[in-house]
Amino acid sequence: MTPKDLQPIKQRFGIIGQSAKLNHALEVAIRVASTDLSVLITGESGVGKEAFSQIIHQLSARKHENFIAVNCGAIPEGTIDSELFGHEKGSFTGAHEKRKGYFETVNGGTIFLDEIGELPIGTQARLLRVLESGEYIKVGSSLVQKTDVRVLAATNVNLPRLVQKGKFREDLYYRLNTVPIIVPPLRERKEDIPVLFRKFCVDFSERYKTSPIQLTDDARQLLVSYDWPGNVRQLKNVAEQASVLSIQKLVDVNELAGFLPKGGMSTSLPVVVDSQSDNLMSDREILYKMMFDMRNDLNELKRFVWNATQGGAEHDAANLEYIKNNLPSAYRDTTVKNFSSEGSNITENPNIKIVSPIDNSAPTIHSTAVHQDYEEGIIEDSLSLADMEKKLIEKALQKHNGKRRDAALDLGISERTLYRKIKEYDINA
Repeated sequence: MTPKDLQPIKQRFGIIGQSAKLNHALEVAIRVASTDLSVLITGESGVGKEAFSQIIHQLSARKHENFIAVNCGAIPEGTIDSELFGHEKGSFTGAHEKRKGYFETVNGGTIFLDEIGELPIGTQARLLRVLESGEYIKVGSSLVQKTDVRVLAATNVNLPRLVQKGKFREDLYYRLNTVPIIVPPLRERKEDIPVLFRKFCVDFSERYKTSPIQLTDDARQLLVSYDWPGNVRQLKNVAEQASVLSIQKLVDVNELAGFLPKGGMSTSLPVVVDSQSDNLMSDREILYKMMFDMRNDLNELKRFVWNATQGGAEHDAANLEYIKNNLPSAYRDTTVKNFSSEGSNITENPNIKIVSPIDNSAPTIHSTAVHQDYEEGIIEDSLSLADMEKKLIEKALQKHNGKRRDAALDLGISERTLYRKIKEYDINA
C-alpha cells in the first residue's frame, strides 16, 4: 500500500505521521484485520499500541460486536482469573454471587490484553487453552464453557527474555505472536515530531480558548533531537504544559527546555531501551548476590591472614598497613585493633593450620576446632535458600512497618512478587 492509500485510515483513527516504520506497522494491521488471527503488538510505553488494536477491531468482521481493553498489570494476581474467566458463587472469600468474566461478556467480539507480560503463569495456561480450543472454566466451577473471542495482546517488555527466565510460557508466546506488529518509538520517526506537536498545540488551544503556541527554529531543533523516552504520550504532555504555561506564544529554545526532563537531553549517545520489570532483580538473584558478596569478603579475609602470618613479628608494621589497604571494610576496624594489640601470632594457635595452595594464590585456612561446624553451617545455609529468602522478606517488612510497597522497593522486586512470597511462606504481615 502507498502512503496515499493509508491516508484515509490515518484520518479515521487519528494517526499522525509519515515515517516508513509507522506506515509498515499500519499496513500489517490493515491486512490482518480481516482474519481471526491472534496479534501481538509490541512497542515502548506511550507509542499508541491501543490505537492499533482499535484499528484491527474496527476493520474486522467483528466491528459490530463488543470490544474491551484489559490492562493485565493493573489487576491483582489473586483476582485476575476471576476478571477474565468469571467465578461461581462461594468459590472464594468475597464471592457473594456468580460473576461473568470478560471472555463471556465479549463473546463474538475482541478482547485486547495490554501488558500481557504481567500475566501470572497459571493465568497464562488458562489463556492458552482459550486460544487453542476456545474453552475455559470459571473459578470454582467444573463446567467447561466455550467462547468465540479474538485476542489481541500488547506488551512493552521483551517477551523472549521472559520466556528464557521462565516467567512467560513459550507456547503461549508463539500462539500470541502469530502476527507481530512493531510500533516504532518516537525517536525513530523524528520527522513526525513537529507535526504531532503542532497538532497537540492546536487541540489544547481549542480546549483552553487560547491561540496556539509556535516554536522558534532552535526550539524546533531541540524538539526533534530530544530522545522522548515517554514517546507520543510524553510529547502530548509537553505540548499541554507549553500551551498553558508559556509566557510568549513564540516559544524559544530556553523556554522549551524548561518543559523537557533532563533525562532525554543526551542525544550523542546510543539509547538502550529495556522494560521496567527487567530492571528489578528477582528474589533469587538478591540471595545469589548476597552470597557472592559474602564469599568475596571471606576470600579477602583469607588473603589477609596469609599475608599477616608471613615473616613473623618483624613484619607487623607492614602487615598492619596491608590490613588497612586490602581487608574489606566490614572487618577492617576490628582486625586492625586486634592485630595492633596482639601482633601477628596467628600461627601459634594450635587449632589453626595454613595449607598453601598449589597455584600460589591465597591459601586455605583450616581450624581444627571450628572448621567442621563452620563448613556444615555454610552447606546448610546454601541448601536453604527459601529460609534466607523468607528472613529477608520478614526483615524488609519489619523495617518498613509492614508497608509492602516500600518493602518491595527495598528488596528490588515487584509488589506482586512480594505479595506472592508472603502467601507462599505464610508470613504474618
